[in-house]
Amino acid sequence: MAKIALNVDGKSHTINADPDMPLLYALRDDLGLDNPKFGCGLAQCGACTVIIDGQAVRSCVTPVDSVGKGKVTTLAGIQKNGVPHKVQAAFIAEQVPQCGYCMNGWVMTTVALLEKTPKPTDKQIEDALTGLKCRCATHVSIMRAVKRAAQA
Repeated sequence: MAKIALNVDGKSHTINADPDMPLLYALRDDLGLDNPKFGCGLAQCGACTVIIDGQAVRSCVTPVDSVGKGKVTTLAGIQKNGVPHKVQAAFIAEQVPQCGYCMNGWVMTTVALLEKTPKPTDKQIEDALTGLKCRCATHVSIMRAVKRAAQA
């Protein structure tokens, strides 16, 4: 066990944890966040996605100690003063969520994409979202939502 400092959603935290423990466990179990979600545990579905210093990262396979001084942003950290982020607003406007379990991954990956590429092409959107899973098959709506957010 080690004391590990984390900056999550702009707040500093210190936890006692095994340095190899997945960041996802620290976020959910130690910090009590209900997002990101545990999906596959193998970085294949994306439900656990967070943003670390602008990069979408699968927290289920990211050792908590590897975060270092990085700034972790979760779904809860992208809205400001209760106002949804433009990506969240676009997903709502396009009525994307069905079961909603996978939405954390799609939204967080889209936020990271638009921070780097504000006006992405269809190919750039598809490349960024490759590997994310949605069993409800809302992929067409997701594409519309990403494009709407890019125009906002």
